Amino acid sequence: MPVLRSHVCGGWHTPSDEGRPLHDAVTGEEIARISSAGVDFGAALRYGRETGGPALRELTFHQRAALLKALGQHLREHRDELYALSARTGATLGDSKFDVDGGIGVLLAYASKAKRELPNDTVHVDGAVEPLGRGGTFLGQHLCVPLHGVAVQVNAFNFPVWGPLEKLAPAFLAGVPSLVKPASPTAFLTARLVELVVDSGILPAGTLQFVAGSLGDTFDHLTGQDLVSFTGSASTAQTLRTHPAIVRHAVRFSAEADSLNLSALGPDATPGTEEFDLFVKGVVTEMTVKAGQKCTAIRRAFVPAAQVDAVVEAVTAGLARTVIGNPANPDVRMGALASLDQREEVRRSVKALADAGRIVFGDPESVEVVDADADRGAFVSPILLVGDPERAEPHEVEAFGPVSTILPYESTAQLIDHAARGRGSLVGSVVTADPAFAREVVLGTAAFHGRLLVLNGKDAKESTGHGSPLPQLVHGGPGRAGGGEEMGGIRGVLHHMQRTAIQADPDTLAAITGRWVAGAERRRTDVHPFRKHLEELEPGDTLVAGPRRVTQEDVEHFAEFTGDTFYAHMDAEAAAANPLFGERVAHGYLIVSLAAGLFVDPDPGPVLANFGVDDLRFLTPVKFGDELTVTLTCKQLTPRESAGYGEVRWDADVTRQDGQSVARYDVLTLVAKKDAAQKAAQKETGQ
Repeated sequence: MPVLRSHVCGGWHTPSDEGRPLHDAVTGEEIARISSAGVDFGAALRYGRETGGPALRELTFHQRAALLKALGQHLREHRDELYALSARTGATLGDSKFDVDGGIGVLLAYASKAKRELPNDTVHVDGAVEPLGRGGTFLGQHLCVPLHGVAVQVNAFNFPVWGPLEKLAPAFLAGVPSLVKPASPTAFLTARLVELVVDSGILPAGTLQFVAGSLGDTFDHLTGQDLVSFTGSASTAQTLRTHPAIVRHAVRFSAEADSLNLSALGPDATPGTEEFDLFVKGVVTEMTVKAGQKCTAIRRAFVPAAQVDAVVEAVTAGLARTVIGNPANPDVRMGALASLDQREEVRRSVKALADAGRIVFGDPESVEVVDADADRGAFVSPILLVGDPERAEPHEVEAFGPVSTILPYESTAQLIDHAARGRGSLVGSVVTADPAFAREVVLGTAAFHGRLLVLNGKDAKESTGHGSPLPQLVHGGPGRAGGGEEMGGIRGVLHHMQRTAIQADPDTLAAITGRWVAGAERRRTDVHPFRKHLEELEPGDTLVAGPRRVTQEDVEHFAEFTGDTFYAHMDAEAAAANPLFGERVAHGYLIVSLAAGLFVDPDPGPVLANFGVDDLRFLTPVKFGDELTVTLTCKQLTPRESAGYGEVRWDADVTRQDGQSVARYDVLTLVAKKDAAQKAAQKETGQ
């Protein structure tokens, strides 16, 4: 019987004992053994810190993103193999795609967001410059740099592919290596995933380590530079969170734990409405996908008291059509739980829930299956209950399987009160076409949820559904849900970085951050900055152009040409009564247009396009006869790894004759790389 190997310290480790058995969830046969005996966990953490960390920190965010994208594309080529192995966890093909494709999708989504939202640099500037003195010589700026530790990632059994990848992606982008420990029942699938990653050679050495089996004394070796990300039960999270090393070193600890997620049917969603059908479909789907083994599954279905019978009838009809059995059978829509132990845990939980209500569909002790042995496989029937919302059990007991409880409510206030009794959830959904009801429920329950979905006929076609975490949004929840946050777009990356406040003079701050800041040295050269290729530009390169007198004729021509005849520009009497102006003034957009006319070099060259303006502010009115000068300064360079150009951010400061700034903004351009221009020229000449 094969024994799963760990991948630590740069190589594969075979355990020193025979390990304990892992079983096929469908057939019950032993398929592998698992043990981490003999792993030196202290050495594994040191290897991550000393080998993986430095290798990642040498790369920019964009270079790390490119590796994540390559890894995602590589894993896509092996999806069928992962699907087949996933079936042994009890997953149907649809369940397997949810897990495998979802995990790959996280890698690709993070790669895309990093290229759009993070600099092609090794540091991240967080927020605006803070003036700390009146003279502008003392500034503050927050800077984010990677922690010099290892992200220890403890995953649950229900998503053996998505779980590790959703934790790996933000840590890797931040420049922090990962040590992955999957839950044992489905660890054989995560082990194969890691083999595919390691064999690809895409990730630098030491950036991904894998432990099959117990983490041993790993936590004893944690430092204040390490992080722990845990998915599992609230009780285990509490034990880990209070480990002496975590407390002593203030180790960043993020947990995703138990969650009694809700879905609420609005009073407007009566039988026959699209929203009623969407609610019923959502409950059935969340009960049966992954056999209900989802941390985001609907456990509490709140329904107006008058609609309970109709909802029960519709949901039970959907569950009755669900074929249960061997996932290899194409007719099967719900497979097995991950293990026989998990089945017994579900049965115990259902018994507690039934004491506070009644079962209206299913039998926890018996189930009909197709192409499988119901006793040897970890099969259980979907169980639908109607409960008493005043009892504690529906709000405290989570049956981690195909189990949901319908809870009646009489008023919106009662619904909100009962929702809060879950003491914190990952996700809730409100199915309604009534915006007022949606607002009241969302604002009343948001403090107890990490994510809330409002579902109706308008967004149903594009909605990813109640139970689908998205890499762009936070996945976590307060209270019993763990109090942690995973993914969340760039928020997830910054969780793995140290935010440090830097105080310095403008020139030093610019040198540290790699961005020009107001007050730092400007460099004026004889060469127009727009004639420089990307590699030739430096932050601080400056052009001063002007002056240009603004006339009444300019303003009136602009008004006629654009149709912008706002009274402050065209009506002398009305403008005089305006407390901000006192007389006619120039259009703000005329000022920006005149400034562009001053600084733009018209001939073809390295500047390929202007693709936007950020942070535009009109600071002082411009009156007839004022003379405008523009100072254009290269502020930030962002090369694109896979393109023949990069992005250049310019600071534009438009001033009038007395030196007063009248407008300030950032101009965004695409500028060609010199080597790309040379290659294009050689191609054109046939050389």
